Amino acid sequence: MSDTNLGPTGTAGKIEVTAYYPTGGSLQQDDNSFIISQRASRKFKIHQANDSSDSVLILKAVAPASLAAGEFCVKVLLGDSTVAYVEKFYNNIIHYVTAAGATGFAKYSLGTAGNENIAVSGQAVIDVI
Repeated sequence: MSDTNLGPTGTAGKIEVTAYYPTGGSLQQDDNSFIISQRASRKFKIHQANDSSDSVLILKAVAPASLAAGEFCVKVLLGDSTVAYVEKFYNNIIHYVTAAGATGFAKYSLGTAGNENIAVSGQAVIDVI
C-alpha cells in the first residue's frame, strides 16, 4: 500500500487515513496520516503525521466521532457522491458502509491530492495525501 520512503516526495499518492484514535491518545483528524502496509484483514500499519510515528491500528467503517482507541477510518466517495467508509480492502475492490448503514462493494481508485471530492462513475474514490 505504501513504501517506507517518508521523504517529501515519498508520501504523495498514499491512501490517506481520515481519522485515527491511537491507544493512549486522542482522536486525530485531517493531519496527512497514511497507510503504510496491511498486517491482517483489518489491521494496518499507519504513519501518524501528528508525531511522525508508526502504529498498527484496526480499520473500522465508521465516522471519525465513532472511533475507539486503537482504531482508524478511511473515507471514500462513491460514484453517486455518497460518502462511505472502507470496511475492507481487497485487491482493487473495497467493501464499504455508508452513514445510513448501506453496504456494498466497489472498485476503487485513488484521487489526486486536492481532487478527492470528485465522484467517478462506477468507482469509489479514496483520499490521498
